[in-house]
Amino acid sequence: MANTTTWTGSDSYLCDPELAQAFHMSRVLGMPLLIEGEPGTGKTELPIQFAKDLSLDLFVYPVGSKSTVEQFVAKFDHVKYLRDSQIEVLNAQREEKGLDTKLSTGGRHTENLDDYVMLGPGAKAYTNINSVLLIDEIDKAPREFPNDLLYALSHRKFVLPESGREVEVSEDDMPAIVITSNREQELPTAFKGRCIYHYISFPEPELMKEIVGKHFSNIEEELVQRCIQLFYQFRQLGLERAPSTRELLNWLKYLRNFEVDEALAKIESREGLGVLIKTQSDMIRVKRNSY
Repeated sequence: MANTTTWTGSDSYLCDPELAQAFHMSRVLGMPLLIEGEPGTGKTELPIQFAKDLSLDLFVYPVGSKSTVEQFVAKFDHVKYLRDSQIEVLNAQREEKGLDTKLSTGGRHTENLDDYVMLGPGAKAYTNINSVLLIDEIDKAPREFPNDLLYALSHRKFVLPESGREVEVSEDDMPAIVITSNREQELPTAFKGRCIYHYISFPEPELMKEIVGKHFSNIEEELVQRCIQLFYQFRQLGLERAPSTRELLNWLKYLRNFEVDEALAKIESREGLGVLIKTQSDMIRVKRNSY
């Protein structure tokens, strides 16, 4: 049976109560958790840290513009099947000639089509009880991708190509499925209806301090305070691409390499803003507003 205990985070991940409740609900009901929010708010890290904290198998499918359900579920290796078919013909001919040595197919048999099915992360998660499945940035996928997932999500079943074998899981044994979206495009209503939904709001400064504390156990308070202050000033400038939590953590990771006074001086002189600011127009705006 899948793990349905309430998970409130770990030493490496701060999981707020609302997110913890939504994640718990999705696992109890055997439904995917769809998380939306700004980049860098911890959407992807939730299933990764959950699996790491509880030592569970993690399967990840990073979605792209050419993603298909076949890649996600399973693919049939037609090339390998054809090659093995030819080998079997050659071995039959060698046997007719009285030759004892045979060419190897690696233990595969063409009459067993499952030997040529390569399982994707979806089918692997369904066949590993108490596992975790991350479908990352589904909003990048073609429109038909989430629609094609509806059957598998609602029936908890995949049908493998060519062999027709069904990979099915019960509600109790469903993997913990987390689907993330940056809302580059709206997802189909029917797809959202198969999910538990949660939106991660961007953390306020006090919560951000707690997040920083999860990543840096020993760091000067003054350095953290100044970085966070400037970070939120930049976010209030109406930038084309506002800096995210991930970028703040990278900035602090870099500044920790220096003595505190030197690090603070770098902050005041705006050195290394390339870790926070990602477009030329935003860089110009930040420098104009520096004081």
